[in-house]
Amino acid sequence: MSSASIKQGVKANTEAHHLDHDGDILQEGERWATEEDMSTLRRVADKIPTAAYFVVLTEFCERFTYYGITGPFQNYISNGYQVPNSRPGAIDGGQQMATGLSNFFQFWCYLCPILGAIIADQWLGKYKTILLFSLVYILGNLVLTLTALPVSIRAGGALPGMIIAMITIGLGTGGIKANVSPMVAEQYSRFRPFVRKLKNGKEVLVDRELTIQSIFSWFYWAINVGGLSAIATTELEANVDFWAAYLLPTLMFVACIFVFWLGRSRYILSKPTGSIVVKAYRTGRAGLRNYRLAKKENRLVMNENGKKVSWIDYAKPSLATDSTSMDWDDRFVDELRTAIRSCKIFLCYPIFWLCYGQISNNLISQSGQMNTGGVPNDIMQNIDPLCIIILIPFFDLLIYPGFRRCGLELRPVTRITIGFLVAALAMAYAAIIQHLVYTTGPYYTHPGEGENGFNDISAGLQVPAYILIAIAEIFASVTGLEYAYKQAPESMKSIVMSIFLFTNAGGSILAFCFNSIAVNPHLVKNFAIVSGLMGAFTVLFFVCFRHYDQRDAEEIMDKTMFEKQTDQY
Repeated sequence: MSSASIKQGVKANTEAHHLDHDGDILQEGERWATEEDMSTLRRVADKIPTAAYFVVLTEFCERFTYYGITGPFQNYISNGYQVPNSRPGAIDGGQQMATGLSNFFQFWCYLCPILGAIIADQWLGKYKTILLFSLVYILGNLVLTLTALPVSIRAGGALPGMIIAMITIGLGTGGIKANVSPMVAEQYSRFRPFVRKLKNGKEVLVDRELTIQSIFSWFYWAINVGGLSAIATTELEANVDFWAAYLLPTLMFVACIFVFWLGRSRYILSKPTGSIVVKAYRTGRAGLRNYRLAKKENRLVMNENGKKVSWIDYAKPSLATDSTSMDWDDRFVDELRTAIRSCKIFLCYPIFWLCYGQISNNLISQSGQMNTGGVPNDIMQNIDPLCIIILIPFFDLLIYPGFRRCGLELRPVTRITIGFLVAALAMAYAAIIQHLVYTTGPYYTHPGEGENGFNDISAGLQVPAYILIAIAEIFASVTGLEYAYKQAPESMKSIVMSIFLFTNAGGSILAFCFNSIAVNPHLVKNFAIVSGLMGAFTVLFFVCFRHYDQRDAEEIMDKTMFEKQTDQY
């Protein structure tokens, strides 16, 4: 539908609420935007609603727990318990076991969101699903904490307890992650662009797209503030014991549930819509079947532009020769096509997550081979969230608005491409540092092995790698969350978000392939290959999807309802 046809159906003096969303009401000093306003007024983000802050605080507490328990994982698994003149540890499984279990845990945590999305969409809704999986999460935390007690470690209970806890916590994480991201954006109920008069008399155009972008930026900011918990837990690991390091995040998660429950009366809640996954599968199967039949019988359908319609369009009851078995309508097929198209952009993300995953295993091992000045080696990974906490406000308040003032807007595909490129540079830098580690004595290519200590090279050289990864996350990870929400149809928000999160699991699967070279003296190869892959997929991504920015911008304009003339305040 074109913007012209939309405007023809809208009266010049409309009611003060959105025709499809009753909550979209004009406030004092506001008017609906005209199409001319979009090109002449400065576009700004709206204020974030209070209910969204409750969800953001919930995510902060959950991420505090997640990063708090995973921070000590590498040492907990790889090193022995209370070994003199050694890093803290418990299981004594070595670096390969530690990296392998860490990758499994990350894979499992980002596979489970699909289950959480199905339960929320079909039966419970997002709010109740988050509460249910929070209880599962707490159970896993308790298992991890109790099996990290000295008596359990000495009795050999650390490893089985770790595996049980990983599986249970992964289930809890998945149920929460699939629903908390779309739920935070759903708290913003303004859909139609409007003009607000500022106190200085100037007018600005309040844009929903920019508001959603801002919400996800601050949502990701809260994630990384929570991520700083690893500083506390790694210190507790080094100076008290692992049980204390795991007890702190467990107690924080109790606060997480309380904060989420506290905002229950403020939330905008979407109702379950039924089995979207099963319905989508049946729709896709019908589309393929009908498309093949139409092609065989030489009766392919053309759209208004003279091009062949997509295969999924043949699932529409309006195009089917027999629609009696179809319990969906044409609109659902259009929504499914939009979801499939938006998910294509996630195909290159597993390589990005492969890069990001290095900070929780191989970069920790790298810092263990360097002089940390008495600081625990696994505390180095906290440079990443610290950088994000500093940089996100800088990007949200200065960088992105600055580009818009210059008439240049960094749309999603452009931002993701920049993020991928910066991630490749981060891995290339890590490879260079690893080469320096191996060429520095006294242990050269075998530091940290057996009774060997670290090489005489400062771990401060790692800092630029963490800064680059943080910048890459702001461009690629935040934008991925935003894109997954904005491009998904209303009935498929959770499932599309879970598919985006599943790409993180794909990164963990790829990391398993690197396990054989994630040891001395092969870590230079590890970082160099990861960098090369990310660079190659950055080019592939941009070539395949560069046209999405323009197309998405045009579709947003076509769907936006404008006034035919400017209303008075």
